[in-house]
Amino acid sequence: MISFELGVEDLADTRFAVSPLSETVLSLRVLHDPGLSAVHLPWRRSVLGALGGLDTGLLMSLVAVRLTLPDFLTPRPTVFDPSFEDELALARRTPPALVRRDLLAAHAPGRPPQPLGAAEDGDDAAVAALRDRICALLRRYWEIAVEPLWPQMRLVVEADMTYRARRLAMGGARRLFADMHPSLRWHEGVLHIDKMIGRHRVKASGRGLLLVPSVFAHKPAPPVSALEAPSLIYPSRGVATLWGPVADAGGAGAALVPLLGAPRARLLGLLAEPLATVELARRLRVTPSAVSQHLRVLHAAGLVTRARQGRQVLYRRSPLGDGLAAAG
Repeated sequence: MISFELGVEDLADTRFAVSPLSETVLSLRVLHDPGLSAVHLPWRRSVLGALGGLDTGLLMSLVAVRLTLPDFLTPRPTVFDPSFEDELALARRTPPALVRRDLLAAHAPGRPPQPLGAAEDGDDAAVAALRDRICALLRRYWEIAVEPLWPQMRLVVEADMTYRARRLAMGGARRLFADMHPSLRWHEGVLHIDKMIGRHRVKASGRGLLLVPSVFAHKPAPPVSALEAPSLIYPSRGVATLWGPVADAGGAGAALVPLLGAPRARLLGLLAEPLATVELARRLRVTPSAVSQHLRVLHAAGLVTRARQGRQVLYRRSPLGDGLAAAG
């Protein structure tokens, strides 16, 4: 078990971020073990056929037998929305001593595989060269496997953040973590992460807690090292809908399409419950700006209502919209 002790100031400094580099590195687990997540098999099949020119031996060596990953390749985001290039530059600046520590810790108690041999018996120059090869390889892998789909992935994780923010506002930390994952447990100011390989307790000591929702994480993933600041990559909601076809919105029949147009009819069907723009965009696989344009029209016509909750605006069908959807 890994535990994070969080004081009042740490809870006040709890924040969310997205991390394209972490998603890229975590996706290697799915390539390594196809049985890990059946929902990602369509993505895996499409990617495997496109990796012919990459050093897959080195790529796969980053995933340990226990599926742990080197901490320096999942750096703690310093801003809410870092670019992949900014995060990769941060990883590339990792001192050789930390690169060695993280590679050995990820593969402990065994030895690192042959492509990572420099971490065990090489000098600092050899470890730095290995770090640079890994970063260059990850950049090429990102361009092939993740970057083309990053806009859709980002909508999924941002929708999860909206949901979590509502949970936090309604019930504090206990409710925030209650349905995040069965392995997470909040008790008397301590976040316990069960079924972990590591066995340590970390005091946040004013550093706060960083939460990073992830498409490819299959369980909570705190840093391997107890020396790192508290952060948690956790499985995002809504991943099951990512690779499948766009679901029918339901609740707004085909008769409404000639009246409202297909996009607005689908929106009206979805708004039987309060939803934010980013969640609607995720479900319909369009941009948030496109959703906003249609919502403005529906609101002006009196078919939807809107209310602010924290930093989000939630939309829902009005009584008039309910009647039109039912008639449709």
